[in-house]
Amino acid sequence: MNHALLPSKQGATLPAKYEAAKLALKECNQIDECKDWGDKAQALASYAKQADDKEMEKTAQRIRARAVRRCGELLKEIEKAQGGVRRNQGGGVSPLVSRKQAAADAGLSPDQAKESIRVANVPEESFEAQLESDSPPTITNLAEQGTKKAVPRYEQLGMTKKAWQAGMHFRGHLSDMARHADNFDPQEVVDGSTPKEREQMRQNIKTIDHYMDQLIAKI
Repeated sequence: MNHALLPSKQGATLPAKYEAAKLALKECNQIDECKDWGDKAQALASYAKQADDKEMEKTAQRIRARAVRRCGELLKEIEKAQGGVRRNQGGGVSPLVSRKQAAADAGLSPDQAKESIRVANVPEESFEAQLESDSPPTITNLAEQGTKKAVPRYEQLGMTKKAWQAGMHFRGHLSDMARHADNFDPQEVVDGSTPKEREQMRQNIKTIDHYMDQLIAKI
């Protein structure tokens, strides 16, 4: 596993590498590698919190949650087969091992193994939507959800699925817009645009203004 995708604390550019990290974790087939990802992401989230870098902290939290979930998914696969294949350093294959042994070999404590399985129990759609929201849940919160009967998050909140998804995604887009609003000087934006691009911006702003008027009236 190429952990270069998870940058050092000193030069972290996590948001730019997040999609690559998601893919790498999805393809990860070793429990110990997932744990390694989770440990590094947890350390990076702690660093980002101390540095008051909210975006890097949230992205590191998302990577850690995905690593924990992938651990749980792999452990659940072992349960189905009543044992799993363990590959040794020389590339050979050892006899089938129990889920408990596989977790221990990967450096997971019994509590960590149980937590990862519970996180893996959260329905994928709910997990993804919560993780990609502006306030990703903690591992503890996800694990608690995994102990309950699989009830969609939107039902738990008394919302329709369509409304829940709309709110989740729009709030994220709105936060992005608010975060970037002060990054560009309005005059420089205008000076750096062609007449055609300025007209397109004008039309987009009118559309946004109209939508915001409707949104504010309903909040």
